[in-house]
Amino acid sequence: MKRKIVRFIKRTAGFLAIILFLLLCWSLAYGLTAWLYDAIQITPREFIRQLINSLVGFFLFGCLISIMTKIPWVRSKQAEHLHPIIQAIKMIAEGNFNIDLSYYKNQFRENDDHPYYQIVTNIRHMAEKLGEMEELRQEFISNVSHEIQSPLTSISGFANTLKNDDLSPAERKHYLNIIEMESIRLSKLSENLLKLTSLESEHLPLDQKEYRLDHQLRRIILANEPQWIEKEINMDIVLPNVTITADEEMLDQVWINLLHNSIKFTKEGGAITVEAFKSENGSITVKIRDTGIGMDQDSLMHIFERFYKADKSRNRNIGGNGLGLSIVKKIIDLHEGEIEVQSEIGKGTDITVKIGTQGEGSKSLKKYSLSKFN
Repeated sequence: MKRKIVRFIKRTAGFLAIILFLLLCWSLAYGLTAWLYDAIQITPREFIRQLINSLVGFFLFGCLISIMTKIPWVRSKQAEHLHPIIQAIKMIAEGNFNIDLSYYKNQFRENDDHPYYQIVTNIRHMAEKLGEMEELRQEFISNVSHEIQSPLTSISGFANTLKNDDLSPAERKHYLNIIEMESIRLSKLSENLLKLTSLESEHLPLDQKEYRLDHQLRRIILANEPQWIEKEINMDIVLPNVTITADEEMLDQVWINLLHNSIKFTKEGGAITVEAFKSENGSITVKIRDTGIGMDQDSLMHIFERFYKADKSRNRNIGGNGLGLSIVKKIIDLHEGEIEVQSEIGKGTDITVKIGTQGEGSKSLKKYSLSKFN
């Protein structure tokens, strides 16, 4: 309450000062015009006199303000107020987002709607956001460099080993297979980075059409048959006639990535369940559940982040670059869908994808939730 009273008094005092200054200018204008009329012996009509007085008054007001701004003390006060802002903007332009504008916080702590305070608040907010973006950029570059360096090191090392003439044909073939596998890994990383960049484009169009979702899922499951047969995984498929309106090519990527992960982290002799159905509210639900190694709560909180790998100990044969689920999440977001992940160490992972809810529900599906099995 006290703060509001002080602010009101300051505003009133400022308003009165402007009124008095204007009265002074108008009084001076009246005196000058009266002297002029006496000198030339001409007295205009009342309306013309008032109009001339007003114009002269505004002219005098502008001249006096201009003169006041030239006074060294006034200029120093202006510089005192503007210097921190100018320095902060220069620092931001040079890439330093750790700016200090506490001066204004102290100056205008009782007047947070003052124009200077608003400018400073927005500059500080901009610096914070730019700082966050810079951190993300540095982290992204670091992650990409790390992911690229690993296969490059392997390729370089085994290529150097192949120079040894004493290698047996079997050893030479083994090293060549590793080089080929690491080259494919590099190619996949580049492909996924380009795909993720494309998905994050605000102008990316969705080629939506109506098609049979059950046919799509069966096709992808059959395409991965060599992988799940090799591990003797039992595939439990529950796919009734389900029609969906979506971008078929993009959703291909979603189901391929999710199924690959389930196969990858399910041990031999395990089971994977794939089912799809239409909910009462009109949304399409796809569930993919496996009996794999599962994830802890910390991993669940980060699985959609770029380059995040839940299994830190996985070897080269398991592979992956931590971009698959980032791509999945982005595609589902573009379809205004929801992805829910439930998992527990040693008990497997249950992934639920919902797409196609209309109205207000559609907006609520933009989030994803993470929890353990009940």
